[in-house]
Amino acid sequence: MSLENYDIAIIGGGPVGMALALALSNSSHLSILLLEARGLPDKIDDERPLALSHGSHLILQRLGAWKKLCQFTPINTIHISNKGYFGRTVLTNTDAGVPTLGYVVNYHDLFRALYDTSLQNNLQYQTGAVVQQCSTAEHLGHVQYAHAGIEKTISAKLLVLADGGRLGNQIKDITYQTIEYDQWAIVANVKTEEQQTGIAYERFTSDGPVALLPSGDHFALVWTVSPEAAKEILALDEDRFLTRLHEHFGGRLGQFVHAGKRSGFPLALKYAVPAISQRIALVGNAAQTLHPVAGQGFNLGLRDAYELAQEILDTASDSKEIGTPSMLARYRQRRHTDSQGGRIFTDTLVKLFSNNNTLLKHCCGLGLTVMDNCPPVKRFIARRMIFGARG
Repeated sequence: MSLENYDIAIIGGGPVGMALALALSNSSHLSILLLEARGLPDKIDDERPLALSHGSHLILQRLGAWKKLCQFTPINTIHISNKGYFGRTVLTNTDAGVPTLGYVVNYHDLFRALYDTSLQNNLQYQTGAVVQQCSTAEHLGHVQYAHAGIEKTISAKLLVLADGGRLGNQIKDITYQTIEYDQWAIVANVKTEEQQTGIAYERFTSDGPVALLPSGDHFALVWTVSPEAAKEILALDEDRFLTRLHEHFGGRLGQFVHAGKRSGFPLALKYAVPAISQRIALVGNAAQTLHPVAGQGFNLGLRDAYELAQEILDTASDSKEIGTPSMLARYRQRRHTDSQGGRIFTDTLVKLFSNNNTLLKHCCGLGLTVMDNCPPVKRFIARRMIFGARG
């Protein structure tokens, strides 16, 4: 059994974990180990879209990863409507005072861009590293994991969980709060008669929102439905699927003419309380998993990573110890408003719009109309969707 010591061990080598490591990589005084349980993902029909805000674009630029993205599609306008009811809002990059509201990228493309940047920065990145146990003491955290058939134990001043939440359940003073939405999301790439023009569509229905995000010449679909409907829709042949989608979304973009591989997954709000423990910090989906409405989840996780990195660098530059209760308390305070705001915002949207209450639906439509005619309100909301709670 080998034993190595690091300043920071990051468990979870997906985009958020890699972003944290890259944000710390310019500090020559910090030793960092990044552990990923899986191997490098293949692109085989991976249709998962990510809606990156302009704020996330700026972070990825600073990390050096943006220039390595092979494809990205700008979002200049978001069209928000409420099916069957009066009222809509159109948000533009001019409303928000930014060059573009955001971009749509493929998950695999973003992973590869961050991974290639990690190699360029000589990060210690171990794939196939299956963590079996984490433990902490007053001054160090310890990780036991298997890698290439060898049992290893490492120690670090700070353990960062970026693994989606699996290990967080093992930490005795961290609990997860969960709200089940009784909804599934169906994702696919779809083609329409009308070519995309930089407009993202968020259409609220009683079953849940359906989003069409500009992706290449066409769209990435995120369609929220009940679990029963999801099973039925996923089993449809392509023609029936396209017909059902057209009936649900409407004819704004003409007919739907093609759909790529479809996949579905259940939706819930899940968040850790608190998102820190002794010598441990949680980021990304380990800290919170949101409903995909308004595309806030990954952007919130990326801000977790970036601001934790800033807290670590500030601590190190002051010649103070990393991973202490005071440092972690500062990180928790730094993220509190943004994390809570993201959870409340997405949860409220789901509960307000995903129902059959006619009076509430009319009120929501009125709210969309008021927002559309009030530029300061549009700017306030748009900038918080882009940059987080501080706007």
